[in-house]
Amino acid sequence: MDWRIHHFEETISTNLLAHDGAPGDVFTAAFQTGGRGRLDHRWLSPKGCNLMMSAVVDLGGLPAHEAATLPLAVGLAVADALRAFASPLAIKWPNDVLLGGRKLAGILCERNGDCGIAGIGVNVLQTRFPREIAARATSLALAASPGLCSPAAKLAEKGRTGAPAVDEVRDAVLAALSRTLAEWRAGGFAAIHPRIAALDALRGRVVRVRQDDSLDSPFISGICGGIAADGSLAVGDARAWAGEALAV
Repeated sequence: MDWRIHHFEETISTNLLAHDGAPGDVFTAAFQTGGRGRLDHRWLSPKGCNLMMSAVVDLGGLPAHEAATLPLAVGLAVADALRAFASPLAIKWPNDVLLGGRKLAGILCERNGDCGIAGIGVNVLQTRFPREIAARATSLALAASPGLCSPAAKLAEKGRTGAPAVDEVRDAVLAALSRTLAEWRAGGFAAIHPRIAALDALRGRVVRVRQDDSLDSPFISGICGGIAADGSLAVGDARAWAGEALAV
């Protein structure tokens, strides 16, 4: 896919910009004043340190149940791209990429007519995080500093001695996104599910999951059976289709 990159030094949110875009448009920013993740969580990032990007993708002709798996398809693409820079990576349903058990990237997908907006945030150069998330967040720069990162996280063993530039990460993610979305559109979620299942961070763990995206939604709890072939999360004998999963 030929991506057209539109960069802004500052904006409210790249996802907001993407609502006026067409398939193939990519909006990036050095700084967001109103960046957010799912469930209205704020996405906090110092200026120029991290990748903040929203790509517009064509969903025309896709059945609704397939379009709903876009966040997982994007998560797989991000994990594939970041594997060149650090390991071990995992996908935490429905929208996070973990490095060494800590959050490295987050995804926020929105529907806009026949288009999907794939909002992607990757912690690249940030080395300090707010106290409330410091214990569960990481970055590629921290993976380059073994004394600072999660003991499990490390740089990919390709002779790299430091964190990549933000633009290098952007280009790697867009290349992987092109490949993964082409496979996903051609074969549906079933075509990429085995690769996602192999990276599942929650399978086999005891989890609590909100049953939808509302903050007052009841939890379901149980041993996680993993990301199912339809994109839902198996929790005991139940299925979760949206919400937030917490390992107990």
